[in-house]
Amino acid sequence: MTTREPTLRPVPVKDLRPTQMTVGYREVAAKRSEWRARAGAHEGTYLGQHMIPVLLGPKGKHYVIDHHHLARTLLDEGLEEIAVDVVEDLSALGKPEFWVFVDNKGWCHPYDCEGERQPMGDMPRTIGDMKDDPFRSLAGELRRQGGYAKDTTPFAEFLWADYLRRRIARKQVESAWDKALAKALVLAKDPGAQHLPGWCGPSAGE
Repeated sequence: MTTREPTLRPVPVKDLRPTQMTVGYREVAAKRSEWRARAGAHEGTYLGQHMIPVLLGPKGKHYVIDHHHLARTLLDEGLEEIAVDVVEDLSALGKPEFWVFVDNKGWCHPYDCEGERQPMGDMPRTIGDMKDDPFRSLAGELRRQGGYAKDTTPFAEFLWADYLRRRIARKQVESAWDKALAKALVLAKDPGAQHLPGWCGPSAGE
């Protein structure tokens, strides 16, 4: 495999288009706090280390294929422009062909906040239009708490989110976060989760 040289260009954050339907709003809130803590001086370094990869799609639109939570954070924090890394130029494709290609490459996640697959035509038009999936936030926090390891599998956190969605009540996630997280930590060690990316298995002696 050849190493791809990044193609960087500044793009208005509000013009970025998502390739997934949801983010975890709690996750975005945490990133906003982290962003504010950097207080200007370190913002450039942070963004240089967290370049947003995009596809150049139909009509020259920029489609985000990773770091959706960061993109939403920057939008909510009022950042006007961000340098993006153009992974592939697909601007010659029409929309239907574009989405078929992106879907087959594993570059999109057309699932709603209930974990149900939706038509590509329902994909949000802007980063600001993405809905909240509280289980995505739970899956993110579960990883940070050591429930599973970081993994390069595309949309790994959403796979964990779907696993948790089927075993924890949404009401508990929304109104009793600590209890939901404690339950998630137990579920993460269950052999029934061993097919998921980053599964660490039961601790020694358990």
